[in-house]
Amino acid sequence: MNVPRLVIAAPSSGSGKTTVATGLMAAFAERGLAVSPHKAGPDYIDPGYHALATGRPGRNLDAFMCGPELVGPLFAHGAAGCDLAVVEGVMGLYDGAAGRGELASTAQVAKLLRAPVVLVVDASSQSRSVAALVHGFASFDPQVRLGGVILNKVGSDRHEAMLREALEEAGMPVLGVMRRAPQVATPSRHLGLVPVAERRADAVAAVAALAEQVRAGCDLDALMALARTAPALECEPWSAEEAVTPVGGPRPRPVVAVAGGPAFTFSYAEHAELLRAAGAEVVTFDPLHDEALPEGTSGLVIGGGFPEVYAPELSANEPLRKAVADFAAAGGPVAAECAGLLYLARSLDGKPMCGVLDADARMSERLTLGYREAVAVSDSSLAAAGTRLRGHEFHRTVVEPGAGAAPAWGFTHPERRVEGFVRQGVHASYLHTHWAAQPSVARRFAEAAAAHR
Repeated sequence: MNVPRLVIAAPSSGSGKTTVATGLMAAFAERGLAVSPHKAGPDYIDPGYHALATGRPGRNLDAFMCGPELVGPLFAHGAAGCDLAVVEGVMGLYDGAAGRGELASTAQVAKLLRAPVVLVVDASSQSRSVAALVHGFASFDPQVRLGGVILNKVGSDRHEAMLREALEEAGMPVLGVMRRAPQVATPSRHLGLVPVAERRADAVAAVAALAEQVRAGCDLDALMALARTAPALECEPWSAEEAVTPVGGPRPRPVVAVAGGPAFTFSYAEHAELLRAAGAEVVTFDPLHDEALPEGTSGLVIGGGFPEVYAPELSANEPLRKAVADFAAAGGPVAAECAGLLYLARSLDGKPMCGVLDADARMSERLTLGYREAVAVSDSSLAAAGTRLRGHEFHRTVVEPGAGAAPAWGFTHPERRVEGFVRQGVHASYLHTHWAAQPSVARRFAEAAAAHR
């Protein structure tokens, strides 16, 4: 496939990648282009803003969880039929999985996609030194093609002139200059930006402001010209239909209810696509407001999010808590990740939850963050014992105990421990996984839902 594409990177976190990437997506979409949004790494929140900017699902490209071999196919799947693809990087350009070299870095994703890189540089405390910084990033890995720089937090016309002069000496094009300005209203809290679903109207306004900021400071024509220099990508698009075979048996298809709404915003688009390809009907429900599971529910997926922010409201919805508990008690298949784990516990910060698990959850001061290598310890509706997966943890809560009599996963790297709960049809864990890396997970869950129906 030959889709024009750009990777938006930075020397470090906090340089303005999300501002520039989201603003570019929105600005190009306003021109009438079909823009495909992507995010390097596992982050769930930024893709929500990307989706708002483009009207298309924000998709993750994670070489650790899915393997380098799937980065190109997953990109091609998301970008099919688009005029432009924009990939927001993660951390600094060359930062990846700890102790694994370039694995899961923005640089690796750029090389796998054969895409030019635009470096967003926080220029607020430098002038001529910017050339040395950019030269270092451009020359560190000759296979990474740095196509230009966007200067962020520039203080004045004189400051801009000094920066441009230094970069001209270094032979690096300046594709945009963004002045110091009050931050566009994208509020954050303990795990990053506040998700779009929690502040829809404000998020729409914030994305519009980002587009205006980028339009005013960036050369969109030059950026599009750079994107068009990306050569053809020689890989077949990933296909959920080719990854799994549908579950047989009588119609209608098993209904898999997926938790959504403001409290459960973390999901990868490919999960629902795989469940549908495996023969399930996917229906979304909101545990904050819906008092019953969708009609005919025979499988339940409760992904990540921020239930700790909504603990009183979730607790107050007693009819749904009872419906979830009854479904689990009847042996219904339940796949719960992180936020889902908290919701299935007896309590969260003292507020009663579903009581499916003999465990209690609470907020803590410690952030747990990082990639994990895991093996399924117990047979479950999600994975057969011995199934190996890579995933990530991202939470500031604690569940006590941390594992049940039948744990969900045994972590093999970076530390060895067991984690999570398997009980009847329930699989609950802190581990976030990307099912495209192991499509048998979706097939097995759809089979369990069909059998429970």
